[in-house]
Amino acid sequence: MDRVSAEQDYISDKNFLDHTTTPITDFDAAYNNTGSVANSDSLIASWPEKAAIFRDSWTGAEYDLGYAGKERNRYDMFVPEGTPKGTVVFIHGGYWRRFDKSCFSHLAAGALGQGWRVAIPSYSLAPSVRVGEIIAEMRQAVNHICTPLDGPVILAGHSAGGHLVSRLACSDNGLSADINARLVHILSLSGVHDLRPLLRLAINSDIQLDMQEAEMHSPALHQPLEGIKLSCIVGADELPEFIRQTGILPGVWSGFGIDAGNWQVKGRHHFDIIDDLQKSDSPLTLHMLGVKSLL
Repeated sequence: MDRVSAEQDYISDKNFLDHTTTPITDFDAAYNNTGSVANSDSLIASWPEKAAIFRDSWTGAEYDLGYAGKERNRYDMFVPEGTPKGTVVFIHGGYWRRFDKSCFSHLAAGALGQGWRVAIPSYSLAPSVRVGEIIAEMRQAVNHICTPLDGPVILAGHSAGGHLVSRLACSDNGLSADINARLVHILSLSGVHDLRPLLRLAINSDIQLDMQEAEMHSPALHQPLEGIKLSCIVGADELPEFIRQTGILPGVWSGFGIDAGNWQVKGRHHFDIIDDLQKSDSPLTLHMLGVKSLL
């Protein structure tokens, strides 16, 4: 059973006074989320089943809609009862190498319960494409999905998806002027905001980052879109490097005068940090939608 989080479980980084870190000696271990969570395989295996159950239960949806020309350039759209309040686009993680939209349908439940439509796109995976190409696909997806729709736009993503939504919050994001004007919140859950350390990982043989691309596509090295709101949230039980990665982006972007916050969630790790998106009344869902702030 998914754990229910209370507001007091979300602790602002402002309350953490000890930021002491130790030098990384094993970069692969520092970024190995599956190795750091004992039951990670079973948790990951449960996602497609939960997603399928949710799809069977929700009648207001359209599946496998195209946003561009490649095989994986598809998205699912979930629509609430009544007139939608706006659009949430959720972008999945997997180190840019794994998963697709069909594993995460259940994460639409919370926003739908609050009256928002939710789009979940897939994207081409490394090593067949590089990270810059995935960012371009997500730019196409958001432009395609949101242009004909009214109302505010929220981008949420987990892990590599947290990186992707943060990159789309940069001032050079390539989104249309209309969508940028309606883009009200970026939610990065356990996101990677500085890609340069990943050059040292064995999996970079798939991701194929070089220093030029890592610098070009690290949100922490860019300016944010003016007026954007950014929330970066990580499990308190996650690897220290993911806690650091979560903190650096609000730390940098708050210097540009935007509303940027950073929270750790007690008792959560990399694979259950997303669970509360299933609940319409969870602190995470309410914060994402601007109903009730975690501050």
